[in-house]
Amino acid sequence: MVTDQTDTQRMVTRMATGQQRKRGVRPVPRTLERDAELSVAQIALDAVSGRSVTTTTSPSERRGGLLAFTGPAGVGKTTLLNEVRRRAAERQCTGLFAKGAEQEQSLAFHVVRQLFQPLLASYSESERREVLGDWYGIVGPCVGLCPPAPEGAAPDPQGVRDGLDWVVTHVAVQRGPLILAVDDLHWADAESVAWLASFAKRVEGLPVLMVVAYRPDELGEVTRTFTDMAERIRARPLDLAPLSPSAVAELMREGLDTEADDSFCQEAWLVTGGNPFETVELVAKVRDRRLVPVRDNACALRDLAAETWRGDLVDRLKELGTIAMRLSWAVAVLGSEATPPLAASIAALGRAEFIDAADMLRTERILTYGPQLEFVHPLIARAIYRAIPSATRVALHGKAAWELVERGHGPAAAARHLLETQPEGDAWAAEQLCDAAREYVRQGAPEAARRCLSRALCEPPPASLRATVLYELGSPALMQDPAATVNHLRAALDEPGLSSSLRQSIVIRLMRALAYCDRLAEASNVATGEAGMASDSRVRLRMFMEHFLVAGVTSNSQEATVLSRRLTLLTGRLSGRSQTERYLFGLRGWNAMVRGEPAATALSYAERALGPEGMSWTDEEWGFEVPSLVALTFLYCDRPDRAEELYAAAIAEYERQGWRGVHLSLGYSLLGYIRFWKGQLTDAEDFVRAGLQLADRLGPGGTHAQCYALGGLIEILMARGETAAAQELAASRRFGKPFPAVVTLPDAQTVHGELLLARGLDKEACEELTEVGNRLDLRGMRNPAWCPWLPHLALASRTADAARAVGLAQDALRRAERFGTATAVGRALRVLARVTEGPQGIALLRRAVPVLETAPSSYELASALVELGTALRRAGRLGEAAKPLHRGVDLAGRCGAGGVAAQARDELVAAGLRPRRLDVTPPESP
Repeated sequence: MVTDQTDTQRMVTRMATGQQRKRGVRPVPRTLERDAELSVAQIALDAVSGRSVTTTTSPSERRGGLLAFTGPAGVGKTTLLNEVRRRAAERQCTGLFAKGAEQEQSLAFHVVRQLFQPLLASYSESERREVLGDWYGIVGPCVGLCPPAPEGAAPDPQGVRDGLDWVVTHVAVQRGPLILAVDDLHWADAESVAWLASFAKRVEGLPVLMVVAYRPDELGEVTRTFTDMAERIRARPLDLAPLSPSAVAELMREGLDTEADDSFCQEAWLVTGGNPFETVELVAKVRDRRLVPVRDNACALRDLAAETWRGDLVDRLKELGTIAMRLSWAVAVLGSEATPPLAASIAALGRAEFIDAADMLRTERILTYGPQLEFVHPLIARAIYRAIPSATRVALHGKAAWELVERGHGPAAAARHLLETQPEGDAWAAEQLCDAAREYVRQGAPEAARRCLSRALCEPPPASLRATVLYELGSPALMQDPAATVNHLRAALDEPGLSSSLRQSIVIRLMRALAYCDRLAEASNVATGEAGMASDSRVRLRMFMEHFLVAGVTSNSQEATVLSRRLTLLTGRLSGRSQTERYLFGLRGWNAMVRGEPAATALSYAERALGPEGMSWTDEEWGFEVPSLVALTFLYCDRPDRAEELYAAAIAEYERQGWRGVHLSLGYSLLGYIRFWKGQLTDAEDFVRAGLQLADRLGPGGTHAQCYALGGLIEILMARGETAAAQELAASRRFGKPFPAVVTLPDAQTVHGELLLARGLDKEACEELTEVGNRLDLRGMRNPAWCPWLPHLALASRTADAARAVGLAQDALRRAERFGTATAVGRALRVLARVTEGPQGIALLRRAVPVLETAPSSYELASALVELGTALRRAGRLGEAAKPLHRGVDLAGRCGAGGVAAQARDELVAAGLRPRRLDVTPPESP
C-alpha cells in the first residue's frame, strides 16, 4: 500500500503532467450569458474595493454586501463564483474561500476552517496572536489553529460567532477589502451557517463582500436560516438560467475546434437542457470519442450525456475495473480528507494500483488531482457514494475512522465517519464519540456534541462509560429537549457503581434541569432523597445548598419559608471554610434581604460569601447564580457601587471565556438596572437595551434574559417620563401574563402592575399587584426595596379607597424601616405622602428629602424634591416651593428623568417663577 505521502504525490504530479501533455490542459470554464449577473457582481466589487473604471473612493467609503448565486446543479454557480474571486484578486482584495460537502455536514465548523486556515497559515505565530488578540483561545479551536483548552469554561456558540466576526472585521480593516466566498452553501455545516447568517447582516457596514452559491431545492432546515436572513435584509438571490441553444452551439464549436452542424448542436442543447457543466462534459466526451459533429451522429449524444452522473456512470465505473471502483468509493467516503495515502489505504491499493486507478478515473473525467483527490463535480461524488453497497459503505466509514485516529487527525474527524456506522457495542467507537463530543463542547459546538453523545449511547457504551455519557448528555449546554435531559440524568443516577463525585454531579444537574422545567417538587424530592442517603456531611451540605438554590429563591415555591428557616439556623453554625459554606452565606444574605431583615445582616453574609478571594462567575460546577445574588444583595442594601464593581468583573470574565449569550445579556441588563438604582437613567437605558439586543440574538434560547431586560427597560422608561414608549414596548413584546415562575429582577408582574398604574388603569393595577403580594407574602418575601408591589398597590388604591391606601403605605413604611436603607425608607415616605392629604403629607416629604440625600439614587431625591415643591406650591407656600423645585429640576435633568424635570418646570411656571436654564449634562460614567 501507499505509505510515503511525499513520494506518492510526486508520482501523481508526474502522472498528471504526462496526461496534460498527451491531451492538453482543460480549458478554463467560460461565463456565457451571465452578463447581467457579472454586472451586479462588478458593482458590488467596485463598492467594496472603492474602485471603479472612472473613480477611486477613500477607504471610509467602501461598502460591503451580499451576493447569492442560485440554481440547479451544473448551471454555472461555481464558475461564476470563481470569476468574481478572480476579479476581486485583480483589485488586490483578500480572498477567503470554502465549499460545503454533502457527507461532511456533521463536521462542526468545516466551512469556517476552510475559510480561515489558509489565511491564518500565511501569518507568523506572532501575527496570528495579533490578529486574534483576546479571541485566540476562543476562535483558535474552532478554526483548527490550536486545541481546545483542557481547563476552564467552554465558550458558548454566540461567543465563538462574535470572535469570528471580530477576526474578519480586523482582517478586512487591516488588509483592505475582503471577499468571503462559499460554494455549495446548501451542504454547509450548521455551525458555519449560523455564523455566516449572523455576520451577513453586518457586511454592508464593512469592506467585506460575501458571495455564496447554493441550490434552492436542496436547502435544509439549517441552511434556510441563511436564506431567510438574506430575505430579511433584502438581498435578492441571482437565479441562473440554463444556456440558450446559441450558447450551447458556441461551446460545442469552440471546444471541438471545428464547425459543428446546427442539428448536432441543437441535439446537444436538448440532451443537456442548456446545463453548462453537462455541456462542457459532453464536448469533452465527443472530442475523446472522436465523434464527428454532424447530423447523423446527433443520436449518440444522449448516451454520452448519460455517462456524466446518471445511472450510466456506475456502469462505466464497473467497466474500468475493481481498482478504479474501490478508489472512487474511498474518495467518496473520505470527502475532503481524501489525500492520496489515505485514499489508497482505505481502498486497499498498492502504489502501482493506486496510480493506475487514479489515472483511469482522471481520464474518464471523474477525478481530479491535487493535494487532495476530488471529484470533477459534487453530483458525481453523490452518485458514486450512493452506489456503494450499504454494508461496504458502513465498513469503509469504520475503516476511515480508525485510520484518521491512527494518523493523528483526532476524535472529531473520526466521529464524522462513526456517525455513519451501525451500533455494534464497540467500546473504542463509544470512547471516540465521547472524546469528540468533549472537543466540540470546547469549540462552542454543543449541537455537534449532542449528536456524538446520542450516537455513543446507541452503541451502546460499556457499563463503565454509560453513566458518563448520560451525564454529559444532561449538560445545560446540550439541552435541546428539557424532558429528555431529565430522563438522561435519571437514567445516569440509576447506573450501578457510581463514584461519589459523579453521583453528586448528576444529582445537581438533575435538580437544575427539573427546576428549568418548573418541576420544583420533583427537584426538592431529589435533593431530600439524596441528602438522606448521604453519609458524608459535606455532601448533605451541598445538597441543601442546591436545594435552596432551585426552590428557596423561587417566588412561587411552596417550600421557601421552611427552607429559609433551615438556612438561617444552618449558616449560624458555619465558619465559611469551604466553598459550599461560602455559597450558603451568599444565599443567606440574599434571603435576609428579600425577607426584609435588617440590611446590615444581609450585607454581613454577602461580605462573608465573597471572602478574600471572591467568586468565579464562569465556574461550570458552581454556576453564576449565587455570585449574581450576592451582587444584587449589595444593590438592594444601598451599596450599588459594590454591586457595579462585581457585575463589571462578571462581564469581563464572561467576555474572556467567550460567554456572550444569556450570561452576557443578563450582565448588561443588571448592570443597567444598577445604574437605574443610582439614578443614572440615560446610562441605565443604554445598558439594558444592549442586554436586550444580546438576548434577541439568541432566539427562543434567550427568553429568560429577554424578560430581565424588558422589565428593567420598561421601568426605566417610566422613570424617564416615557410611559407611552414603555407601553408600546410592552405591547410589541407581549410583556404580560403568564409571568415566569423564576425570580426576575425587577419582578416582571410588579413592573406590569406599575405600568397599568402609570396608564391610569387603577383597578387593573390593584388586581395585578394584589396577586404579587399574595405570592410573595405567603413565602415571607416582604422587602419593599426589592419588590415594591406594596407601595404601588397603595397608590393604585387611593382613588377607590383612600383609607386602605394609607394603611398599605404605612405597612410599606414599617417594612422599609425594618430593612433600614435610606432608599427603602425614603421611597416609602414619598408614597405615604402621596396618599396623605394636607400638612401631614408635606411633613412626610420633608422627612423623605434628608433621608434620600443620604441614599445613592439621585432620581429618588429629584422626585422627592419636586413632589415637596409641588405640595408647597399647591398649599400656597410659594416662597418655600422655589428651592426644592429648582433643585429638583436641575437634578432630574442631570440624571435623565425627563418626566420629573418637566413636572418641576410646570410647577415653577404655575408658581410664577422662571425655571433656571437646565443643565442636562449626564453624570460621568465610572
